[in-house]
Order: sequence, then C-alpha cells, then structure tokens
Amino acid sequence: MQSQTVDHHSGINLGVAPVTYGQGDRPPRGDYARARPDYTCDQDWEAYTAEEHDLYRRLYERQAAQLPGLACREFIEAVQHLGRPDRIPRFDELSERLYRLTRWQVVAVPGLIPEEAFFKLLSERRFPVTNWIRKPEEFDYVVEPDVFHDLFGHVPLLFNPVFADYMQAYGAGGLKASRLGACEMLARLYWYTVEFGLIRSDDGVRAYGAGILSSAGELRYSVCSPEPHRVPFALERIMRTRYKIDTYQATYFVIDSFQQLFDATEPDFTPIYERVRAQPEIAAGTVLPGETLLSPAR
Repeated sequence: MQSQTVDHHSGINLGVAPVTYGQGDRPPRGDYARARPDYTCDQDWEAYTAEEHDLYRRLYERQAAQLPGLACREFIEAVQHLGRPDRIPRFDELSERLYRLTRWQVVAVPGLIPEEAFFKLLSERRFPVTNWIRKPEEFDYVVEPDVFHDLFGHVPLLFNPVFADYMQAYGAGGLKASRLGACEMLARLYWYTVEFGLIRSDDGVRAYGAGILSSAGELRYSVCSPEPHRVPFALERIMRTRYKIDTYQATYFVIDSFQQLFDATEPDFTPIYERVRAQPEIAAGTVLPGETLLSPAR
C-alpha cells in the first residue's frame, strides 16, 4: 500500500466501536467511554508524552519541507497559525486564534464518528480533530487519521474565510443529504475537494486537500506526476466518480478558486442528486469523451 492517510471525516467508513480502558490510562483509539453525546471529548493535552510531541514535530517538519512549489499559497500562509511545530497544539489555544478570524473552533473526538454527528459539528463551525497520535512504526502510513493528519491537513484552511464558509455549508448539506439518502454522493464531493483537491495557480496546479498535504508521498505525486488525470472541477461529475482508498488517486479535480468551490455548494442539491442517480457511476481514473486534462506542475 502506498503512503496515504485515509480520513474518517469523509463520510466513508464512519462508525463507532466503544471499548474500555483502565483508570488513569490514556484512552486507546476508538474509545468513546469519555465522549459526550455529540462525540466530542477532552483533548487531555497533559497526557501526551515527550515521545508523542517529538513524533508530531518530525511529522510536521517532513511535511512542511515539501510545501513550497506543491501546496497552494493559501495553505502555506495559513499553516503558521497552528503554532509551535515542536509539540502537539492545545486545541483550546488553537480555537481562540481560529475563532477570531473565521468563527471556527476545533474540538477533540476519540476517533471515528457517525456521519450525522460529523455533519452537525461542521454545520456549527466546529471541526472534529482526533486526539491521539500514531505510533512511531506508523510514521509513513496510518490506517485511521490521527491528530497530525487532522491538524496539519485540515485546520490551516479553516483560517481562510471562503474555505471556512464552504466547510460549514458542506456540514449543513450533509445533514440534508442524510435525510435524502444521498450521503455517498456528498462523500465523493468531500473526498475530491477537502481531502484530495487541487487548485489552479499562476504557477500551475497546487494541492489544498488534507489527504494530500498530510501524505508523505502523494503531495508530489498529485501535483507533479504524469500518471494521474487532473480534471477541471465539475460537481455532478465528481458525485458520480468512485475513488480509491488504498492507493494514490487516479483522478484529481482542479478548482479555479475557493470561491468557485463555495458557489458550487450554494444551490439546493435535491435536483442534483436526482440527476446523478439517473446516471451511471464513473470508475476512478476514467477520462470522459471530450474531457480536458490539465498538465502536471513542472
């Protein structure tokens, strides 16, 4: 399996699996014993070990070194808001900075959460961040998203007002999609934008998706490799397109701006879902007749 982080905040494979732990122990992965009814929990920052802080530092340094020439300008400018790179940030301190700029907050969750809970948190401008960090042997690949993936990959762009509004709109749309039985279509939109999205820049395509930006290898692959297809953003095309969860993506969708992304989520999706249901799904990596493909960055 190639190095890639699969995100539980994509509407895919969401679920809960409560387990127990000993009193005084740090809650293990997927432990919901201390979770509130909305699945948020305390970060328990004081329980992080020196080794865990150092692991975060090494992950941060590796990914930050790759950003120039590959990540979008908006992300590079925003990542500094995370604070000191040598330790796992305190969620309360990070939330104070974030709230001042875009009225968002980060909240801790113990791991996978149900779709409805995730959508509701987004609609309230609260982004769920996993409170545990991967083990050293998972440095290059972790099956579930950890605190590094969620913080480094997702949170910086929440400091961007337009992208922050898009995320809230997505959460509100998710609550409606649940009622309409359309979560799979909406999950594809999240996957191909929030997780694995590319954006045009004056210097060529750049990455803004969290799954790309927190990956050891997919950042350069998505932007520079001649192998994947890079297709201009098209909402219904995305909702029809299946994706890969165990390899790098075969197709990436490229937006012109975050404003384009926000504008695409403003209309009522009800008739869009109906049109998409009436059409066949598109396999990952498929190029449709007449479809424009964008060149990789040089």
